[in-house]
Parts: sequence; structure tokens; C-alpha cells
Amino acid sequence: QVQLVESGGDLVQPGGSLRLSCTASGLIFSLVAMDWYRQSPGKQRELVADISRRGATNYPDSVKGRFTISRDNAKNTVYLQMNSLRPEDTGVYFCSARTPAGITHWGQGTQVTVSS
Repeated sequence: QVQLVESGGDLVQPGGSLRLSCTASGLIFSLVAMDWYRQSPGKQRELVADISRRGATNYPDSVKGRFTISRDNAKNTVYLQMNSLRPEDTGVYFCSARTPAGITHWGQGTQVTVSS
């Protein structure tokens, strides 16, 4: 059974930083691409970062230069370092794992709130 467990969400002031973690089990981590999405109030879930099996990364313009995704295959973990946080970054952050067979697994999410 595949499990993805996110952690690291918190309340932070604008301009602050957070690092989210997502640890996977039940799959061969080195073979999957990993994504971070966020669900903000009243908005659709949006992709904020992805990293391929080989470590290639991709970001939308809204977070480029502020967010960094990385992975540690030895720990079955993907990270999302978030700097210069803004109130509009508030939301529930989900990680997902995309297998070569085209199956996507989701975690339960972790809440990030950016507010003074």
C-alpha cells in the first residue's frame, strides 16, 4: 500500500520561510516523479513544483525563485523549501507521486498559513 505523509506546515509571517517534507512508502521512490500542489481557499488545486526521477525541476512563475523542490532517494523523501512567503501562498500543500505506469498517489496534505 502506497503512503505519502506530508509534514512541516505551519503559521508563518509574510517574508518567512518553511520547509515541507513528504515521505513515501510502498513504492520504489527512485522510479517516481514527485510533485507539490497547493489548494488555496476558493481556488483549484495548482501545481507549485515538480521533480523528475532524474532530478529535473519545474515551477510556475508564481513561485519561481522562491520555492525549491528537492528529493533524497535514500530517505524516500521530497522537500519543498519555501522562502519569501506571501499571504497568497496560504493553502493546503499536497505531495503526489507519479509512477511510470501513469498512476498518481496523493498524500493527505499539510496546512501552510502566511499571515501577520
